[in-house]
Amino acid sequence: MVPWGASSGRLLEHDFIGESQLVDLSIMRRFTFCAGHRLVGHEGKCQNLHGHNYAIEVYVTGGEQDDIGRILDFKLLKQRVNGWLNEHWDHTFILWDKDTNGLDAIRASQPHRIYELSSNPTAENMAIHFLDEICPVILDGTGAEAYKVRLWESEETCAEVTRTSE
Repeated sequence: MVPWGASSGRLLEHDFIGESQLVDLSIMRRFTFCAGHRLVGHEGKCQNLHGHNYAIEVYVTGGEQDDIGRILDFKLLKQRVNGWLNEHWDHTFILWDKDTNGLDAIRASQPHRIYELSSNPTAENMAIHFLDEICPVILDGTGAEAYKVRLWESEETCAEVTRTSE
């Protein structure tokens, strides 16, 4: 294993003249899914039930590289994130758990898939939820951790959340 600098999230490398320097090392993979939502209290069309072709970028770092030189195998990241997305968000209505009107409307339709979020499902809140609640679970046991999530609601609009060091 190639150790990183004392839990700093930086890899100790050597430059051409033999001096040590710290460099940031991370990986990112992009995933896509389709989902519906609505924004309670929105002033415009987004107050209505509607859907998006989302893309989510998951940025990962780790404490050390494996013998091959990876923080995390891209295939494993793909399996874990896609597995969660396919089970919970893809072709699902993502609704605020306090949105009784929206929840009742979707539940009246059979079949249906609902994911209840503890906040209004803005791109910002969905990105925060994925980074804070989902990533630690799906990356458990890998030695890697997500530090940034970028959630694209369309080709033009996204929300980004980054975990900052203390």
